[in-house]
Amino acid sequence: MQGVFLDRDSLDCGDLDFGALDRILPDLRYYPSTGADQVAARVADAEVIIGNKVALDAALIQQAPRLRLICIAATGVNNVALEAAAQAGVTVCNCRGYGTASVVQHVFALLLALYTRLPDYRRAVREGRWQRASQFCLLDYPIRELADKTLGIVGYGELGQGVARVAEAFGMAILLAQRPGTVEPEEEGRIPLPILLPQVDILTLHCPLTPETRGLIGAWELALMKRDAILINTARGGLVDEAMLAEALRQGALGGAGVDVLSLEPPVNGNPLLAADIPNLIVTPHSAWGSRESRQRLVGQLAENIRGYLDGEPVRVVV
Repeated sequence: MQGVFLDRDSLDCGDLDFGALDRILPDLRYYPSTGADQVAARVADAEVIIGNKVALDAALIQQAPRLRLICIAATGVNNVALEAAAQAGVTVCNCRGYGTASVVQHVFALLLALYTRLPDYRRAVREGRWQRASQFCLLDYPIRELADKTLGIVGYGELGQGVARVAEAFGMAILLAQRPGTVEPEEEGRIPLPILLPQVDILTLHCPLTPETRGLIGAWELALMKRDAILINTARGGLVDEAMLAEALRQGALGGAGVDVLSLEPPVNGNPLLAADIPNLIVTPHSAWGSRESRQRLVGQLAENIRGYLDGEPVRVVV
């Protein structure tokens, strides 16, 4: 089968083994990246398209008459016209669970850095403040412990469950939010977000970006949270009103935030959360998923998806 990988550099830093893909698709063509004006030409004769964030709209799918399989090198498939793919008889597969360990680790890296005020203490040492201190230690910034704190989780799939397991090891209590957009009562143990927010010391987001979850955490929700609460978002930038989060942090209405995702990535037009005057905020560049192990698992799942299709037993099928 003729295949193209449209944006290999979106996951490869020169440290991955693509042998599994090459063995299944010996004629696979790799492109470091693909601009919007290059997609049509590159997929015109493809039977298999592999891509991460390249948009595959209905017109492009219709212009690829040999296309049989789209493999997305991610979990989210919002960049694919799924209805058009289904109408054209094109199977779409994604990858799942490959980054759980990496994301969970990143959640706690952000949380621990904020709770221990790690960036502040690191800066204090670099500025020579410890060297000039009158005591053996510097305790200028309040340090908190995770033990006995309450963690609220929005989105209790594989990632949310992974975070909960680590949180329990720290001695934290866990509260689960009701699924956003639901009207009927949820299963036992789920709490509507307005009731959950005032109770939690930390809120971590692990739900997809959908019409129901866009803007899930806005000014009203932030106002419901404790003044010293921490917000962690490693899910999608659109879940949070970024301007309102920046203002809440500036006003001291929230204890801190760790954010790995923004509403537009990369933030070529700037972003309210990139301002230099926001206290107790850590922003990382959508890197939570990006351990080498995670990215290698992703390559393995791509190969499994293609092999499953060729064997007549497709896996991780979206449509």
